[in-house]
Parts: sequence; structure tokens; C-alpha cells
Amino acid sequence: MTAGTALVLVLSARTVTLEDAERSAAAHFPQIIVADANAAAGAARTEQARAPLLPQVKLDGTYLRTTGNKVQKPGRPTTLANSFTTYDWWDGALTGNLLVWDFGQALNRWRAAQAHAVGLNDTALATRLEALANVRAAYFRARAAKALVEVARATLANQERHLAQIQGYVEAGTRPEIDLAQGRADVAQSRVGLIAAENGYVLGRAALNQAMGITGDTDYDVADQTLGPVEGENGSVSLLIDEAVQARPDIAASTSQVRAQELATTAARGGYFPTLTLHAGAADAGIYLFGKTVPNPPFPPLTYGMTWNLFAGLQLTWPLFQGFLTRGQVREADAALEGLRAQRTGLVQEVWVAVQQAACAVRSAKEGLQAAEDVLANANERLRLAEGRYVAGAGSIIELQDAQLQSTRAAAQKVGAEYDLAAARAQLALALGRR
Repeated sequence: MTAGTALVLVLSARTVTLEDAERSAAAHFPQIIVADANAAAGAARTEQARAPLLPQVKLDGTYLRTTGNKVQKPGRPTTLANSFTTYDWWDGALTGNLLVWDFGQALNRWRAAQAHAVGLNDTALATRLEALANVRAAYFRARAAKALVEVARATLANQERHLAQIQGYVEAGTRPEIDLAQGRADVAQSRVGLIAAENGYVLGRAALNQAMGITGDTDYDVADQTLGPVEGENGSVSLLIDEAVQARPDIAASTSQVRAQELATTAARGGYFPTLTLHAGAADAGIYLFGKTVPNPPFPPLTYGMTWNLFAGLQLTWPLFQGFLTRGQVREADAALEGLRAQRTGLVQEVWVAVQQAACAVRSAKEGLQAAEDVLANANERLRLAEGRYVAGAGSIIELQDAQLQSTRAAAQKVGAEYDLAAARAQLALALGRR
């Protein structure tokens, strides 16, 4: 059983709140897990980039079973004959290297990796905020679908009540048979509407499962929750934009990427200059006999045994010409830097538009909700009057049917307006970089 499935089994016994959905998305949404993994990989790459700045210590050991024949060099002949006699040859060395100076190449690569890791952390935060906005939108859609089910049920109950009244009037002979046929058709249509609304609620919860990052059935209910006002939603849009530019994690990530590329460009330019490295170590090598004697030795006895040495020194490496490799690397780094700067500028421009759109959407949704409430109140009053006129014999079945239809539409419109406001506020919070 997966963690997501286990969560669904727990939630199936109760109502899912908005906080439940948000926690589930934070724990299980795949894009968040990927972003967190990328951030962890960035931290590991930072550690790798720091390695060249620290001392490098290496231990080498070699064992050979070898013959001891000397190479015959021109002008220096040896009187020793070749032999198939073999010996134990031991060779060990402990060496240490330390980068002294490379004109900032390794240091800037490390700093670039650090900046890149910071950017990945900001990207992970931006992914979390986006997932939070997505799960909120899915939650409010499911909540709206649930409210539409309630509207459809109320409509069906009202139509059934009308049908019972009409049937009584028809049986009493005060209303024509056509009114009864119309009433039955209205009840059937209301049942179809209820089925469609219930299916919409199921699909809404399925989409909510996906936004929560879980797999399972939809055997749960959503709470009747909404999103409260976003601080500053009625204030100046310019102030909201300034806040967004400072607080948005995706802009912070883009800024870190620009900084990382600047350092990488500086490191690439360091390739034009030499590198100075300190070397030191100890070595021990020779034929170790372990107290044994060598029969028919090809060398004098003094050539047997282990010989140790110590060494230390500086190495200067200057790649004077590498086929314009460094120049190509610098040009590539400069081009990448220019592209990242342009991306950040474009992102800031997108933030301006996103905040303005979200702020306008919130204000429009608030006005729309107020208008929808007025429409619903008037539609319900019209339905009440139409019911009274029909009972009194002054109104027709068509008038009653129209009034009921308008009441149902007004109720659905109010549900949509409530969803629009909650979704707009969630989008404004995302545009501002807030939770």
C-alpha cells in the first residue's frame, strides 16, 4: 500500500478539509518531490565543487611478482645474464596536493555551485507555492461541485412538491391535464440535473486527488470552506507588485541563477592564467625479502631491501594554447549569462501582469458575488410569488416553471461566483509569493 493510498483510506471516513488537502499536496505531489530532489542534488554538487580547494591526499600501493632482469642499454652493457627467477616487489606512496592559486577558477566554481543550489532551493519553494495554488483551486472546484449537487437536490425536491400540488389541482379539476404532464417532465429533468451534478462532484474529487498527489477512490466529502481575504487585496496594485518582486521565490531563483552564471563566467576567464599547486609525499619501494635469502642473486646484496624517499615541491601549469578552448568556454559563459539576465527581466514583467490580473480578478469576483446574491434573492422572491399565484389560480404552469428555472440558475450562479472569488484569491496569493 502506497503512502497516497493509505492517506485516502484515512480520509475516506471523514470530511477532507482545505488544510488536509494542502498537507497532502506538500507531502505527496510528484513535482514537489522532484524539486526537493533537485535541491538536494544541488547541495551535493556544491560539496563536489568545493573539493578542489581542499587538500587532496592519496595512498597508492603496488605488489608485483617480477623477474629482476636489467635492461641492456646501448653503450652501457651489463654482464648480468637474464633469469627467470622472480621476486616480491613492493611499492607504496602517500602523496598530498594542495591548490595554491589558479586565479579564482576553483573558488568561483564553488561559489557558482553555491548560488545555483540557492536557486534550486528557491525553485523548490516556488514549486510548493504553485502546488498549493493548484490544490486550492481543485478543492474549490470540488466544493463548488458539491454545492451544485445541493442546488440540484433542492430543485428536485421543489419540483416534486410542485408536482404533488399540481396533481391535486388536476384531480380537483381546477387545472388542466397539461400542467400535470409539464410537472412530471420538470421532475424528470431535475433528476437528470441531479445525476449530472453528482457526477461532476465525483470528477471534482478525482481532480482533487491528483492535486493532492494521491491515488485512490473518491469516497470522502469536502468541507464547506473558502479562502479568506488576502491582505492588501483592496490596496494599491503597485504596492502588491513591489511585494511580489521582492518575495516571489521564482524571481529569487532566477537572481541566484544569474549570480551563479556570473561566477561561472569569471571562473572560465581564469583559464587564461596559470595554476600553482603544492605537492608533498613519501614513498617506499624495493624487494622485501621477509628475512629470506636470494639464491643466485642477479644483483649485489646491497640492491635488495626497501628504499624510502620524501618529496615536496611546487608545480606551475600554464596552458598557453589549447586550440582556443578557453576562449570558446568564455564566449559560451557570456552568452548563457546574457540569456539568464533576459529571462529574469521577462519573469519580472510576467509578475507585473500576473499581480495585476489576480488583483483585478479578486475585485471582479467580489462584485460578481454580490450581484449573484442579489440575483438569487430576487429569483427566490419571484418563485415565491409565482407559487402563490399558481395556488391562487392567477398564474400559469409556464410562469411557475420559469420562476423555478431562474431560481435554479441564480443558485448555480452564486455557487460559481463563490468559487471564482476563492480561486482568484488563491491566484493572488500565488502571484504575491505567499502561502
